[in-house]
Amino acid sequence: MLKRKVHRIDKAGNLNSLQLKEETLDSPSKNEVTIQVKAVGLNFADVFAITGLYSATPKSSFIPGLEFSGEIITLGDNVKGFKLGDKVMGVTRFGAYATHINIQTDYIRLIPKSWSYLDGASFVVQALTAYYALVPLGAIEKNQTVLIHSAAGGVGILANRIAKKWNAFTIGTIGDSSKEELLRREHYDVSIVRTTNFKNDLKKILGEKELHLVLECIGGKIFQDSYDLLSSGGRLITYGSANFTPKSSSPNYFNVALNYLTRPLLDPLDMTTQNKGVFGFNLIWLYEKHELLGRYLDDLLKLEIDAQIIGKVFPFDNAIEAIQFFQSGKSVGKILLEV
Repeated sequence: MLKRKVHRIDKAGNLNSLQLKEETLDSPSKNEVTIQVKAVGLNFADVFAITGLYSATPKSSFIPGLEFSGEIITLGDNVKGFKLGDKVMGVTRFGAYATHINIQTDYIRLIPKSWSYLDGASFVVQALTAYYALVPLGAIEKNQTVLIHSAAGGVGILANRIAKKWNAFTIGTIGDSSKEELLRREHYDVSIVRTTNFKNDLKKILGEKELHLVLECIGGKIFQDSYDLLSSGGRLITYGSANFTPKSSSPNYFNVALNYLTRPLLDPLDMTTQNKGVFGFNLIWLYEKHELLGRYLDDLLKLEIDAQIIGKVFPFDNAIEAIQFFQSGKSVGKILLEV
């Protein structure tokens, strides 16, 4: 058996309960490979899982983390299409905060030749989130207008690049004016700093344009304002609620309850009258649909999106520090742990 280091939490609820431990890893099953992990990508789902606010969080002890990159060091007996030494990136239903991992080959792909391990660990989850929102659910068409919230974050950056493949007019929202230059470099058409005047700001930018698609991950009033300005036939795709994100090591349950009680409530009759649609998804469900996940990932790689912007890299042992930085809202691009 192989010795490995992991970040494990025995009971979700407090970030400080995340502990660095040494464990043994069994040999891979016949359809699995063992990967020596080189980098781990952080996602909002990690924060919600660790703090106990994620419905998919395991009830018992678990290792957080949804994506990784690394080198194949052992092959299961039935594995085909991969060889020892292959550099791969992959997705897992938890377990990525580890120096070694066993995983079925359905969930890994070769890292593009020009990419580093950090690039590989920055891509799969956020790119799949952006692709799934825009293409299967959003049914994006040429020259549409797309509003992308948290535009300087990992999903937002990749969503804009994907939308530009359809020549979309993209509007990116950010919480801090310091991120406007990044959006210009990423070829967003317009940026909005989210304030209490967000709805009026968006109205002015739209002018006579129709708003066809919204990628929404903030929640609360931002969700409602975005939905209100959707044109007839428009779709709002929601994949998160950043307003619930804990800013400290454990949730403020008063704020959680307040945000829950004041969340937007949509009337189906109004939706029918206005001809608007809302799709909500959690990418974790796609893990069980491995054939569909693989197809989407292959279609995504065919788009030849550039490697993700890497915002900051932390040593593997410093997971808590990395998550705290991620919670701060100061990050851009992808935050990573490097083994």
